[in-house]
Amino acid sequence: MEDKKKDLMKVIQMNFTRLSKGQRLIAEYIMSNYDKAAFMTAAKLGEVVGVSESTVVRFALTLGFAGYPSLQRALQELIKNKLTTVQRLSMSGEYSDNEVGLKKVLRTDMENIKATIDEINVETFDKVIDSILGAKRVYILGLRSSTALADYLGFYLGIIVDDVKVIRTGISDIFEQLIRVTKDDLVIGISYPRYSRRTLDALKYVKAQQCKVVGITDSLISPIASIADYTLIARSNMLSFVDSLVAPMSLLNALIIAIGMRERDDIGQYFNELENIWKEYNVYDNKDKSYGSDNKGTD
Repeated sequence: MEDKKKDLMKVIQMNFTRLSKGQRLIAEYIMSNYDKAAFMTAAKLGEVVGVSESTVVRFALTLGFAGYPSLQRALQELIKNKLTTVQRLSMSGEYSDNEVGLKKVLRTDMENIKATIDEINVETFDKVIDSILGAKRVYILGLRSSTALADYLGFYLGIIVDDVKVIRTGISDIFEQLIRVTKDDLVIGISYPRYSRRTLDALKYVKAQQCKVVGITDSLISPIASIADYTLIARSNMLSFVDSLVAPMSLLNALIIAIGMRERDDIGQYFNELENIWKEYNVYDNKDKSYGSDNKGTD
């Protein structure tokens, strides 16, 4: 069951009549308290409703999920964009212990990368590369927490591709920066919860100009997924007031490297010229410093 694409509440309603008495209690609780149920274990949900843990598991299977964890993920997808920062903060109690929090954050980042590896569509990934290399101009749009991702992609992509523009907030409005977009251009929209309304509106605008759109987001039920011609999914789950951007950053790394490998013959000379410029103007610290030696006064 492709639960990311389905309206979970509608699935529950459609299956309600075939549920057992205990399963109906679970269904009623979820429909009224889905924001709470999303973060309960099967045992805890059963305890709250008054049924056994096995009944909760059977409930998930009856709805067509592979198990309770799949149902729980669908619930979390349903509410993640509705949680305020304050609500997220209130769910972060388990991170209060520094050692426990450190390991949990790192494990969650690892799980996000693993989920991204399992879910990535290689065919779509290849089409995104073709679209970037075939575009007359590439625009990159990412607002709020996605700004860092947009800047990172823009920096490296700008070294490989001739005409790359990162859309920035500031004096010039977003739409003013996109006013000259054409059907020959490509806009890469990056959006993670809580999804920026401004990003969504901008992508709708360029889509109306017949511009091709690539979406980089966390789920196929993300608002920009319905607009994008191609959508790349990188998980960002983190039950705290911040989202994990490790998997999205890793996906961008893969995208940049893949494009670089396609263009390596053309950009080799360009990189050599860059190295000469960096050396001439001391862009990087190339001095040989012997730390810990007896050589004193060496700059």
